[in-house]
Amino acid sequence: MSDEVYLLPLKDDGSPDIPGDYIYLTPTGNDPIIVRFAIEGTSSICRDGTLWVNVPAEGADFDRHNFREFKLKPDFNRTIEISIPIHGAGAFSFYTTYSPLPELSDTTTKSLSSTKTETFYIDVAPRLTLEGERLPLPAVSVFSLISKLMGKYPKDWEKHLTGIRERGYNMIHFTPLQERGESNSPYSIYDQLAFDKESFPRGEKDIAELVENMEKNYGLLGMTDVVLNHTANNSKLLEEHPDVGYNVSTAPWLRSALELDTALLEFGSQLASLGLPTKLESVDDLLKIMNSVKVHVVAKLKLWEFYVINVERDADAIVDAWAAGNITFPEGGFGGTGIGGLESIKTSSPAKQAKFIFDKAMEGTDRLGARFHRSVNPKIGAALLTAIFGRYEGEDSDAADKAAARSKLIHILDELNLPFYQEYDDDIAEILEQIFNRIKYVRIDEHGPKAGEINEKSPFIESYFTRLPLNETTKKHKKEDLALVNNGWIWGANALIDNAGPFSRAYLRREVIVWGDCVKLRYGASKDESPVLWDHMSKYIRLMAKYFTGFRIDNCHSTPIHVAEFLLDEARRVRPNLFVVAELFSGSEEMDYVFVKRLGLSCLIREAMQAWGTGELSRLVHSYGGRPIGSFEVDEIEQKPVAEKSPDKESREIIRRIKKTPLNALFMDCTHDNEVPAQKRDARDTLPNAALVAMCASASGSVMGYDEIYPRLVELVHETRLYNAAPSPDRLLGIGGVKKILNQIHTIMGKDGYDEVHVHHEDQYITVHRVHPESRKGYFLIAHTAFPGYGNGNGGFNPVHLGGTKARHLGSWMLEVDTSEEALQDVLEDKKTLRGLPNKVIDLPGVRLEAKDDETIISVRDKFPPGSIALFETWIPAAEYATGLDTFVTSGAKAAFDKINLVDLNFILYKCDAEERDSSEGKDGCYSIPGHGQLVYAGLQGWWSVAKDIIKKNDLGHPLCQHLRDGQWALDYIVGRLERISTKTGSEQFAVPAAWLKERFDAIRKIPNFLLPRYFALVLRTAYMAAWERGLELMNENVRKGQWFLQSLAMVSVQQTGLVKSASLYPKKAVPSLAAGLPHFSVEWARCWGRDVFISARGLYLGTGRYDECKEHILAFASVLKHGMIPNLLSSGDAPRYNARDAIWFMLQTIQDYTKIVPNGLDILKEKVPRRFLPYDDTWFPSDDPRAYSKTSTLEDIIQEALQRHATGLSFREANAGDQLDRQMSDSGFDIDAKVDWSTGILFGGSQDNCGTWMDKMGESERANSKGIPGTPRDGAAIEITGLLYSTLRWVDELHNNKNQYKYAGVSIIGQKESVITFGEWASKIQDNFERCYYVPLNKSEDSKYDVNPKVLNRRGIYKDLYKSGKEYEDYQLRANFPIAMTVAPDLFVDAHALHALTVADKVLRGPTGMATLDPADLNYHPYYNNSEDSTDFATSKGRNYHQGPEWLWPTGFFLRALLKFDLRRRQGPEGKTEAFQQITRRLAACKKAIQESPWAGLTELTQKNGEFCADSSPTQAWSAGCLIDLYHDAAQYDVSELRE
Repeated sequence: MSDEVYLLPLKDDGSPDIPGDYIYLTPTGNDPIIVRFAIEGTSSICRDGTLWVNVPAEGADFDRHNFREFKLKPDFNRTIEISIPIHGAGAFSFYTTYSPLPELSDTTTKSLSSTKTETFYIDVAPRLTLEGERLPLPAVSVFSLISKLMGKYPKDWEKHLTGIRERGYNMIHFTPLQERGESNSPYSIYDQLAFDKESFPRGEKDIAELVENMEKNYGLLGMTDVVLNHTANNSKLLEEHPDVGYNVSTAPWLRSALELDTALLEFGSQLASLGLPTKLESVDDLLKIMNSVKVHVVAKLKLWEFYVINVERDADAIVDAWAAGNITFPEGGFGGTGIGGLESIKTSSPAKQAKFIFDKAMEGTDRLGARFHRSVNPKIGAALLTAIFGRYEGEDSDAADKAAARSKLIHILDELNLPFYQEYDDDIAEILEQIFNRIKYVRIDEHGPKAGEINEKSPFIESYFTRLPLNETTKKHKKEDLALVNNGWIWGANALIDNAGPFSRAYLRREVIVWGDCVKLRYGASKDESPVLWDHMSKYIRLMAKYFTGFRIDNCHSTPIHVAEFLLDEARRVRPNLFVVAELFSGSEEMDYVFVKRLGLSCLIREAMQAWGTGELSRLVHSYGGRPIGSFEVDEIEQKPVAEKSPDKESREIIRRIKKTPLNALFMDCTHDNEVPAQKRDARDTLPNAALVAMCASASGSVMGYDEIYPRLVELVHETRLYNAAPSPDRLLGIGGVKKILNQIHTIMGKDGYDEVHVHHEDQYITVHRVHPESRKGYFLIAHTAFPGYGNGNGGFNPVHLGGTKARHLGSWMLEVDTSEEALQDVLEDKKTLRGLPNKVIDLPGVRLEAKDDETIISVRDKFPPGSIALFETWIPAAEYATGLDTFVTSGAKAAFDKINLVDLNFILYKCDAEERDSSEGKDGCYSIPGHGQLVYAGLQGWWSVAKDIIKKNDLGHPLCQHLRDGQWALDYIVGRLERISTKTGSEQFAVPAAWLKERFDAIRKIPNFLLPRYFALVLRTAYMAAWERGLELMNENVRKGQWFLQSLAMVSVQQTGLVKSASLYPKKAVPSLAAGLPHFSVEWARCWGRDVFISARGLYLGTGRYDECKEHILAFASVLKHGMIPNLLSSGDAPRYNARDAIWFMLQTIQDYTKIVPNGLDILKEKVPRRFLPYDDTWFPSDDPRAYSKTSTLEDIIQEALQRHATGLSFREANAGDQLDRQMSDSGFDIDAKVDWSTGILFGGSQDNCGTWMDKMGESERANSKGIPGTPRDGAAIEITGLLYSTLRWVDELHNNKNQYKYAGVSIIGQKESVITFGEWASKIQDNFERCYYVPLNKSEDSKYDVNPKVLNRRGIYKDLYKSGKEYEDYQLRANFPIAMTVAPDLFVDAHALHALTVADKVLRGPTGMATLDPADLNYHPYYNNSEDSTDFATSKGRNYHQGPEWLWPTGFFLRALLKFDLRRRQGPEGKTEAFQQITRRLAACKKAIQESPWAGLTELTQKNGEFCADSSPTQAWSAGCLIDLYHDAAQYDVSELRE
C-alpha cells in the first residue's frame, strides 16, 4: 500500500517554491493524495504564523470559505512539515497569515500588524471511472453533438448511441438539453430547470434513463454544457424578476447606453423618410448615413450631459455653502506653500484651481449615471472660495459678494469640465467608429453575412437591449426596468471585468458583439445582491451535476469568476469527481491560468481546425502531444516506509515533486461551432487531422458531422434537419471505421500512461511517435495533411529511421471525397437529414517496412496522397523487460554504499581536477563534455551538477544528452575510475558501488541511444542520492534531521576532506586532510592552511559529528608547534611556514570547542603528540632529521607552550627567509614579533611590513610600486585575536580551577623580575580594559571614558578593528572582524554597545552572501578584486585590495552567530526570541540560493560588491560553509520550546 505524497515547499513569503505557479495533481488511484507543505522553521511566515487550507477533513463537505488552521511552530534547525490528505477533486486553496518581520534595530521595535499572503490554488484532477475501470483524462474521447438534432428520445437516440460507441468514443458532450427560447438556439435557455419537451417528453425521467443507459449499455459518460452567463430573451424568469438582468435600476450607469440604443433604432426606422438609403451598396452609402447619425442621434441626445457637471447648479450650491459658512477644508490642505497652501491656491490659475476641485472635491467620477451625475462637493468648493476671497461677510461688506464669487467660480468650473468634454468626445468617436465598422461588416463586406436591406426584421443596428413585452406579469414593474442588456463578447477584453458593470463603458461605446436572443444575467458581488438568481442557478447546476459526469462551461471567460466558483462548488457537492472543461477567450495565457486555477478546470478546449497550415498543425500537436520521448523522470524523490496504518499492511510513501504543468487540453479535431475541413481546408484532411489529434497525450474529441464529412458547419440556431445515423454497427459513416481504431489506441495509450511523444514536421507530412516511458511500447503515425493546393501526389517525404525499434504495420488508409458542385448541392438540398459528402476510405499498400538489426526504416513508396495516414505499433527489443528496467536501475543502491565511509565518499562524489590528477599520477582528470566543457568534479557531484538542471528543465538538447546519444564514454569513465581505485590496497570497499554502477550501466547500454540520457540520469540520480544519503547517515543527528541547507553545508565537509598524496597532515603518513577551498587550494603546499583549518573545523567537523577528523587535524598541527605558533602553510609538516599570528588562537578555540562538544572531549588534552620540532626551541631542521618527532608532549603541554611563548614574547625571523620562501615579501617582513602589554593583558604583534592575520594580501605590483607593501598589515592588537586569547584564558582557568583538569595555573612573565600571572588574572586584565581600548562611543560626550582620538575616527558606535596599529586611522576602520570576538568572548562586550555595532555592520557591511571587508565610507574601499590586474593603481593592482571591500563569506557565519547571541539576550518571550531567529533566517536567503546554484555544491570564497561574481574567488571554500554550520550548531543549543507559546 503506497501513499502518494506531493512535496509543496513554501518560500519565505509564503508562495509555493515550485516550477511555474500552477499546481495540478493527478491521483493515480482511489486513495487520497497527500500534499505535504514544507516550511523552513524560522521562515518569515512562521512569525505568529498560520497556514490556512480549505481542504476539508475526511468526511466533511467542502466549503471554499472554510479554512482549517495549522499553526507554524518555529524551529531554526528543522523544516516544518504539514501533511494534508485531499480526498476530492477541484480547486482547493491556501494562504498564510503572519506578523511581518520588522527591520533589525538595536532599539525595541513595535510589532507590525498581521498580514495575509495572496491565496494560492491546488487543483486536483477528477477520478473518472467507466465500466468499473479508472479513466484518466488523456484516455477520454469526447463526442460533441447538438442535442436538438438527435430526434425523439429514446427511439432516434439509440441508433446514434450505437454509432458513437462503435467509433470508440467514451464520452458524449451534449449542447444544453433544456427548453430553448424563441430563437431555438440551444444556448438561449428558456427554463434552466426544465428539459426540452420535444426530445424528452417525460422530462427529468428521460434524462435519468438516458444517462444510465449510456453508461451501462454503451460505455459512454455524459457531459453537458452549462450556461451561467445568460438566459433566453423571452425567459419567464426575466418577466417575473427583471432585476436578475441589467436595467437602469440595477445598473444606472447603463442609462446613457440605453438612450443611445433606443435613438439608433428609431433613427434606423426613419431612414427612408430622411432620404437615406436602406439598402447599402457601397461605403459611400454608409458614410451618408453616418453623417446623419451625428445630426439626428448624437446631437439630439446631448450625451455630454452624462459626463460633465452642471455648472450653474454646482456654482449655486457652492456659493450658498460659502455664504452659510458650511465649509470643509480638505485633508492635506490646498498643497503648495504658505499656510496649508492658501497663498498658492489663491493666486493660482483657474486651471490649477480646477485641478484642486478635480482632485479633492469631485463626486460621481468613478462611473456614469444619470445626466449631470457628476458633481462638486459644495462644502469643499466653498473652501476654495474661502481661500480666494476669504470668508463671506455679507453683501454690504467691502469683501467679495456672492455675484463676484459666483462669476469667478463659473470660470473655474468651466475649466473643470474641459477634460470631461474631452472624455465625451473620445467616446463619441469610438461609438461612431464601432457603428460604422459593424454595419459595414454586416451589410457590405464580402466576407460578412450580407444582411441586405435595413427594415423592421433587419434593423439598422443589433440592439444591445431586450425590451420585455408589457403583460400581466411585467406590468407590475417599472416600464424602464423592462429594458435588459443582452449578452455578447468583446475583442481582447479583460475577462475579470464585467463588461456591463459600472467600470466598463462597452455598451455605451458599442464595443460588444451582441447576441440578441440572450439576456445577460446580473449576479452582483454576492448572493445578497440577486438572491433569486443565485438560488435559481444553484438548482440548475445541481440538477446538471446529478446526471452528468462533466460540464462544458459555456462563455466561461465572461462568467463572473466568483459566480463560477460558487456554482461549481455546488455542483461538486453533488458530484465530487466532476470533469469540467471550458473554452476560454481570455486573451492571454496568464488570464487562462487565473480561471483554470480558481475554478479547478480539468481541461481547456483546444481545436486542431484552428491551424492554417501543416506547420501550425504540427505546433498544436506538439503542444498537446505529451512530453518529449526520453524525458527525464523529475517527480519522484524517494520511496520510504512509514508507520503502518494497519497491522496487516505495510505502507510506503512515494514522495513526488510537483512538476511544472502546462494547461491540460481537451484537444478536438473540430468543435461544434467551427468550420469543418471541407470548408476550411480540403475535405480529405478530415482523416489525417483526426489521426493527429488521437495520437496526443491529452483528452481528445470530435463533433457529429466531422467523421461523416459534412460539407458545412451545422448552423446551431436555425438548423432543423436531423442527424443521419449509421446503417449498422459494421457500416460506419465516413472515416468512422478508422476512427474506431484511432480512438481505441488513444484510450489504451491514455489508460496505460503513454505520455512521451516525438512530433516531426516535413513539408506536407507530420509524423507522431507516442510511447510508454517504461515499457517503451508505442504507436507511430504518418499523416499526409491536405490543405488547399496540395494536389494528389505523394509530396516530399524522407524515409523514417526508428533506431533500435521494431514496428508492425497496423494499416494505411486514404480518404477520397466527392466535393463536386453536384455532390454538394445534393447533400445541402436534403430537407430532412444532415448528410456527409460522398466519400471512400481506401486501404493503401504504399508503405514499406525495412527491418534491420539496429533500426526500422519506414518509407512511402507508392500512392500516399494528401488525406492519407499510416499507423504502426512499435517496440524496443532491448527494452522488452523495460518496465522492470526502471525498477532495476533504481534499486539496490543503498546497500551498495552502506560500507562506504565519508573519506570514500570524497572520492566517489567529488575530487576536482587537480585532486584527481594527484591521485592518479597525472593520468586522470575531470571529464570534458563536448560543447559544455570540463566537469568541476571527477566524482558523481560533477555529473549531477549538470544533470540536475537538465532533468528539471527536461533539456534533451543539452550537450550532455547529445554526448550520451553519440556514445557511451561517460558510462565507461564513471565505472572505470571506481574500478581502478578498488584494485588498490586499502580501497577494496569501492568494488561494491563500482559493481552496482557497472551492472546498471550494462543494463542500459543496449537500449537505443535516444533513450540513453533518460536512463543515464536515472542511474546517476540513484547513485548520487544513495551516496549523499550515506554521507548524512554518517553525520550527527542535528545534520540528519536538519534542513536541506544545513545538510548541503555539511556535505562540504565531505567535499573538502580527502586523501591527497601531495598534501597529507604528516610527512610520512598518508591521512585525509582538509582543503582550504577548491580548486585553488586543493593539492601540495596550497591545500592545508592552519588558519583555514581551524576556522572551518568547528563547523565542518564538530558541527557534523566528524570528531575523529577534527582530532587528527588538532594533533597534526599541534605536532608542528614552533615559536608558540602553528604554521599557516602546513606543507605536510615538511616545510611549515610560521607567519600567521592568529592561526594558533583559532586552533586553541577549536580545541576548547572540541572538549565541550565531543563526549569525553577533555581526554584529548592528555593525548601524546610527537613533536616535529623540539619544545621551546626555535631551531629549524628538515623532517628527515633525527631530531624530528624524537620528543613527545601532551596536547596540554603544547597549549601551555603556546601561551607561555606569547606571554614571554616572540621575536624571530622566519626560517629560510628570502625569495625562495616568498618572492613578494620585503626583507623586514620576515621578522615576526608578538608581545603582551601587561598593563592591559592585550597581545600585540606584527608590523607594517607583514600581514599576520587572515587579511594577508601582500602587494605584488612593481608597476604600482606596491611590491612588499601589505594591503592590510593589521599590526597592533587585532580585535579577533584579543577575543580568542581571552576565550582561551577563561577556558583553561576554569579547567584548572575545576579539579585541575588543566594542570597549569598561569604563565611566567619576564619584567624587572620573573613572576607568575594566573590565567584568570590575565583574562581579567583584558576584560577590564577591552571596552575602553576598543569601543568608539556613539556620543562624543563619552569620549573621555575610552581610548579614542576624535580627529581620526570615521564612524561612531562601533568597535575598532585594531588597537595601536602602525597607522592610527587603521584602528578605526570598520571591518567584519569584531563579531569573531563577540562570538567567542561575548562577556568582553557591553550588550547595548555590541548590538548597536552589529546593526551598523548589518546595514553597512553585510552583502547578499558575504561581509564587506571594509566600510564603504572608507577612502580605501575598493570592492572589486581582480588578481590579474597589473595597473599602476597602488590600491588595486595585482589584487592588493583583496580585503579592502570585496565581500567574504566566512565572516558572515561569525556575524550571524554574534547577532543571534546578542539579539536573544535582549529578547523576552517566544515572540521576541522567534524574531531573533527569523532575522538570521532572512539573512541566509542568498547563501541558500548560492549553494543550490553552484556547480561546485559549495559556497564561494568571496564576491565583489553586492554579491557580484568574482572570477578570482575559489568557488567552494571550506570556511564559507563551516562558519554557517557553526551558526546552526549554536542554534541547536537553544531550547526551541522557548520559541512557542
